[in-house]
This record gives sequence, structure tokens and C-alpha cells, in this order.
Amino acid sequence: MNILILAAGYATRLYPLTENRAKPLLEVAGKPMIEWVLDNLAPIPDIDRVYVVTNNKFAKSFEVWAADYKTKGSEGAKMEFTIVNDGSMSDTDKLGAIGDIHHVLKTQNISHQDLLVVAGDNLFSAPVAAFAEAAKKHPATLALYDVGNLEEIRKYNNVSTDAEGVITHFEEKPEQPKTTKTGIALYYYRSDVLPMIDTYIAEGNNPDQPGRLIQWLYPRVKVGTWDVPGTWFDIGSKETLIEANEVFQKFV
Repeated sequence: MNILILAAGYATRLYPLTENRAKPLLEVAGKPMIEWVLDNLAPIPDIDRVYVVTNNKFAKSFEVWAADYKTKGSEGAKMEFTIVNDGSMSDTDKLGAIGDIHHVLKTQNISHQDLLVVAGDNLFSAPVAAFAEAAKKHPATLALYDVGNLEEIRKYNNVSTDAEGVITHFEEKPEQPKTTKTGIALYYYRSDVLPMIDTYIAEGNNPDQPGRLIQWLYPRVKVGTWDVPGTWFDIGSKETLIEANEVFQKFV
């Protein structure tokens, strides 16, 4: 299997912090966000390669980071990396998260292998190695996190499942959420379902926001779920970055 890290956004809401630095390379509790992601994925067995998809503005920065990360003693540093430049220059010509997944599958010719996709700004306090093993029994799997209250869930998406954990309802930014669980940017696509991304793109569907692909998929194939352990943060603002710095200090 391969890992694909989504890191092609421009994070304009975090300017000036991200004006000249990609958001996943910003530090949280002493190390770049992307290293928190990788260190918690590293225990997964049988990883062939990690693909980091970014844009023309930050591709060189990620190449420099990857070379430096390989010199560190962490388990994640043992993985092999490929930095993929999607060619975009700004928010106006970006491919979007789903567009970037499609771009990597085609340019790197990896549709024949299972693919784990994760956003480079999603922070986990605990290893998520069990996710990959649990995900193999369904064509696609979405990681879930319980945000704790129905008001908070309105900012995210809302997911309902059956007794086996298969998605029965998925709604972005729900006005009347049914549960307190949200799908986060951690996905597993078996190789047999990856060709459906071609169909999604060919139909002219929205290529941004990776959750939209799950919303399109779940009526067509079984999409399983997996509950994320520990603490999760989605860094979308300066406020959440400050909060994450405080919270993740205890996990260093």
C-alpha cells in the first residue's frame, strides 16, 4: 500500500504564517505538523512509499524537509518519499484535494495498490496503525472522531452508520446533526475502488474537499468507518494552531 499526504493548499486564513511556508510544515509542539502525521502512521506494515502532493510554490520546501526528515531517528524517517508538484500557483488554479488524489494516481501510476490518504494538517496524538488493517474489509473506509457535542459538529460533517459501522448518512456542515461523530481527513481506498475516482472527476463533480468523494461513494459501495483514538486537531485557524501547540506539548 501507499500513503498520500495532501499538502497542496495555500492556507490563506493563516496568513502571514503561511505566506511563505506550507501549513503542514508549521511547527506544533516543536515539530512540523506533517511529522506528527507520519510518526503516527509509521507503525503500519507494508508501506511501499509516501507521496506528498503539494503545489509549485512549496514543492522545493517539501523536498528540503523530506531530506532533513530522513536524517532523523524516528520510525517514520525510514519510509521512502516522493514529492509530487501538482503545478498550481495559487488558490485560483489549484486542483482541489480530490483533484490532487486523481493527479497522483495518474502521474505516479499507483492505482493498482491500496491507498491511504491523509491531510497534512490533521494532528493525531496516538498511532493510527490499526486503521489500515481494519480498513481492508471494505472498498473504502473513513476515520471518525467524536467532537462531543451537536453544536460543534455543525462546523464539520456528520456521519451516521449501521451496526457494522458502514456509512448510512453523510452530510457536510449539517443544520440538524444526528450524531456527534465527524469524518476526518483520513481515508483508505482499496485498489478495486480507486478507478471510481476517474468516474467522479469525469462527471464534473467538485474536485475540492476530500469528504465530498466519500459522500459520492457511500451510496455506490460499502464505506466502512474507524474511530480515531486519543486527540485529533484540524488546524484551520490561528486559534486552533495556538490551542494545538498547548495540547500537544504533553505528547512530546
